Parts: sequence; structure tokens; C-alpha cells
Amino acid sequence: MTVEPNSVVALTYKLHTVNNGKKEFVEEAGKENPLVFLSGVGMMLPKFEENLKGLKKGDTIDFELSAIDAYGEKDEAAVAQLPADMFKETGIPPEGEIIPLQDNEGNQFRAQVIETSPEVVIVDLNHPMAGRDLHFDIEILDIREATEEELAHGHVHGMDGKSGH
Repeated sequence: MTVEPNSVVALTYKLHTVNNGKKEFVEEAGKENPLVFLSGVGMMLPKFEENLKGLKKGDTIDFELSAIDAYGEKDEAAVAQLPADMFKETGIPPEGEIIPLQDNEGNQFRAQVIETSPEVVIVDLNHPMAGRDLHFDIEILDIREATEEELAHGHVHGMDGKSGH
């Protein structure tokens, strides 16, 4: 079986950012805790999945995604000033911290604190990987067809297809 839409894929990866040809380690998923996802349903970056299409169990690949094909270029206008009163109960977060936020429609997202004062907390709403080229080293551990239930739910129920919610 190969990686195709509606297949469940388990893989290991090492992720590096690339800046001026220099790689910097970000994170990895090893064999003891692999990344398991449902291919073709929008869970992963489209160009990431494009690079995996047609691979088989045991295949390895390394590839780079430009910032535009990953999380986009950094939007300098995606900065917001939040009133410090919002943080009365929890206290003003330190600079650099990633904080959870919610908009008026209930959408949840994260922002990085870039500056604080007694009056405002300034946050960067860009994805933390925005503006960065990404380099992946991947090994395909397993592939199977998604179950009808997984397809209906739009996500994986474990590599065995039986792990519940």
C-alpha cells in the first residue's frame, strides 16, 4: 500500500528550520511516538502530503518546504494590543510565552507575547513557523486504509483504527 488520500499514515520525522542554508533543529517524532494522521483531509500542510504521496512502508525521504508552502510569510500587521485587564486573574504573561486566545466567533488560536506593559500585552498572531523554510527527514512506518468511522469523523482512531475518543 502507498500513501494516498484516505489512508492512515504513521511516520517518524525530524523537523528543522532553514535560514540562509543553515538548519536548526525544532522537533521530532520517533518510532516510540510516531505522527499518525489521516491523509488527504486537510490535517497536514498540502505540500507536506504532496511529498509523501506514493511512498510505501519503510520508505525514507527528506525535503524542504519554503515558507510560502508551509505556514506562509510572516505578516508584520498580525500584531495585536490586548488590555492588561484581560490578565487580572492569571497575571501578565512573560515575553516569549505562547498564550491561548479566542475570537468573538469562538475560534481558538495561539499568540506569542512580544511586549508587555502595565496597560497592554502586545502579541504576535502569526503562526510560530510563519516566515520559515522547513526541512523534514521522514521514515514511513506504516500505512493502512482508513475505516469508515475515521473518514466520517475526519481523523484517525489510532494506528489500529480502534482507539476511541
